[in-house]
Amino acid sequence: MPFVRISLPKMLSMEEKNQVSVSIHQSLIKEFNIPVDDYFHVIEELDSHQIKFPQNYLGVSHTEKIVYIQITAGKGRDLEKKRRLYASIAEEISKSTSVTKNNIIIVLLENNGQEDWSFGNGEIQESKHLLPTDKV
Repeated sequence: MPFVRISLPKMLSMEEKNQVSVSIHQSLIKEFNIPVDDYFHVIEELDSHQIKFPQNYLGVSHTEKIVYIQITAGKGRDLEKKRRLYASIAEEISKSTSVTKNNIIIVLLENNGQEDWSFGNGEIQESKHLLPTDKV
């Protein structure tokens, strides 16, 4: 797990939309050590009137190519891992699409891990990658 919701403008090409998702997934594999097949993303394509943002916030400028990324994941990553994840996502997206780093907004929502997820059958599945690293 994590679960990723990507909200982005319709104006981006289908290839770019897919590449945003791939870039996030690759960064999660690299920085959060998730399994390759742990790929649960929803991409929301929005008209310009559905995306609200300031032209400048906290010294960062934004344009109509703004992309919102909401990641829900289990607790347990320290501040440095989160910093590396955000930097990796921004770098990978900006390298592979026309979306610049300043237009990438990331929100990480943490929950209690395994007990807060069901990946089917109405059950809580046990996954080794969800356990604290000292128990794996």
